[in-house]
Amino acid sequence: MKIDTDGKITIPPNIQSQLGFRPGTEVQLEVVGNTLRIRKPQGFSRGRQMIAAIRGKATNRLTTNDIIQLTRGDR
Repeated sequence: MKIDTDGKITIPPNIQSQLGFRPGTEVQLEVVGNTLRIRKPQGFSRGRQMIAAIRGKATNRLTTNDIIQLTRGDR
């Protein structure tokens, strides 16, 4: 594995899968001696990531009935 010119490395897909890393997963880097540790922050689940990503982006332009009509195709 090599570091590219932008300072990036590619985590092999089998390791990503094993650790549950998906695109956009937050990671922590920690140097211990001459070892680099990469891990997911404690207490920051995928669900929390999704909520954090959409927090504050909703609008109040549609009512619940408007949304129901849109999802049912009544409009």
